[in-house]
Amino acid sequence: MAAGWVAALKLVPWGDVIEATPQILQAAKKLLGTTQKGNAEAAAGALKSAGGEPAIPVALQLEHLRERVALLELEQQESAVLIQSLAEQNAQVVQAVEVLRRRQQRLTMAVSVLAVACTGLLVWVLMK
Repeated sequence: MAAGWVAALKLVPWGDVIEATPQILQAAKKLLGTTQKGNAEAAAGALKSAGGEPAIPVALQLEHLRERVALLELEQQESAVLIQSLAEQNAQVVQAVEVLRRRQQRLTMAVSVLAVACTGLLVWVLMK
């Protein structure tokens, strides 16, 4: 089962992931910045484009639409915060995986050196 994970991790282009992480983080921060500003003009444009004969008073419709817009802006801001948090966590995971990859390479080198040393010691003992 562990071999499956190792094989899956080998298929991931870690260089590309590491290179893309800062861009993802920057995009998430940009999204958070744009959603926090809000856009009242877009909401006003949506009200003007609503056509047809109103079934309820216009003032009531307007209040309802304002509430919906406020709710949608809040949800969008919360989503942007979540996306930024996920991007930061992803960056941390990528960094941790890179550290683990380096440690694994060092460990592989150490085991190889030990294997060569043990083989040499075994040959030396058998030749005596």
